[in-house]
Amino acid sequence: MTYPNLVKGLEITRLNQVWASDITYIRLHEEFIYLAVILDLFSRRCIGWSLDRSISSKLTLAALRMAIEKRWNDNLRGLIHHSDHGFECLKAHKIRISMSTRGNPYDNAFVESFIRTLKYEEVYLNEYESFSDALENISRFIEDIYNKKRLHSSLMYRSPIEFEKGVMFP
Repeated sequence: MTYPNLVKGLEITRLNQVWASDITYIRLHEEFIYLAVILDLFSRRCIGWSLDRSISSKLTLAALRMAIEKRWNDNLRGLIHHSDHGFECLKAHKIRISMSTRGNPYDNAFVESFIRTLKYEEVYLNEYESFSDALENISRFIEDIYNKKRLHSSLMYRSPIEFEKGVMFP
């Protein structure tokens, strides 16, 4: 089954219009762990994420559940969920699925940029001793630094949460 790319050329004008996701690995001393993230492309806010020892549907579904819980009271009608490959069980929430063609990472550029920022500003600066150490530090970076404090030129030099507050309550 193939899925269309519904994001290409779409003007993103509101929260919960397009979410995008991706998975990356993080190296610990003796193992690799995996991080799944979901961004709201309008505000660049990381609204869902999950860290696990294995790359599985459990990983991506945990990130999706977090995103839906954070945005549960918001209108999700017409939401498009984009990933560069693979997809989560989104039909129960009537979320449209969009996927890039293989070898075309540009459609997922915002999530790739987020992952690069996370790795350069958090992961590569630390040698995590354990899974729980990585979980604690990555959680702090995403929730307290990236979402609340990291300024984005595309958001008029505001953090994702500050930008969302301005959109909801101008």
